[in-house]
Amino acid sequence: MNLLDQLKFDKDGLLPCIAQDAENGEVLMLAYMNAESVQNTLKTGKVHYYSRSRAKQWMKGESSGNVQLVREIRYDCDGDTLLIKVEQKGSACHTGRRSCFFSRVDGNEINIDSEPDTATAAAYGEQDILDAVYHVIQDRRRNPSEKSYVHSLFTKGLDKILSKIGEEATETAVAGKGGITDEIVYEVADLFFHTLILLGYYDLPPERIYAELRRRFGMSGIEEKESRTK
Repeated sequence: MNLLDQLKFDKDGLLPCIAQDAENGEVLMLAYMNAESVQNTLKTGKVHYYSRSRAKQWMKGESSGNVQLVREIRYDCDGDTLLIKVEQKGSACHTGRRSCFFSRVDGNEINIDSEPDTATAAAYGEQDILDAVYHVIQDRRRNPSEKSYVHSLFTKGLDKILSKIGEEATETAVAGKGGITDEIVYEVADLFFHTLILLGYYDLPPERIYAELRRRFGMSGIEEKESRTK
């Protein structure tokens, strides 16, 4: 019996997949799969997903090393959801936590079960690290700490966030004029970081930016500007 024949993908060719720790039953994350990622998961024994933001298949841990080794695959009674029991290497969550479900609701209060493993971030790939930083920013916003620089910016409000972006943009321009590559890298990283804080303020995930860049790809500047007026 072919697994793909038992599955019902949605109109976009996707279905949700829950990853669960095979040893202790902890729910680690939820992501999406298409037929190709299901096939590659079966073929390699390592979980593959489909990224809706990047519009491409990816293997969990391909850049971070936090792979998920398949121990058991199940599907629900409707065939529209997968459950994969895995051996998780390292962290499953972008924030560096073991599970994405670290926020616990106790009555009217929200408590956090664990702190992120910041060392994990060093292993992320280019786009993954932007997503990881964004998730940490949102975590700092929702779970205030007096020691958090990010939370202090959210507390001071939008004008402060915008002024920091202006400041970092100016420093980036100065570094670009100076031509010292290390300084350019440092200032651009600062600018990216504070821009992610602005996205967090409006609850705009980086995938919205990726989607807009994909939309523009291959257009001339004139075509892109005209497309905004249509």
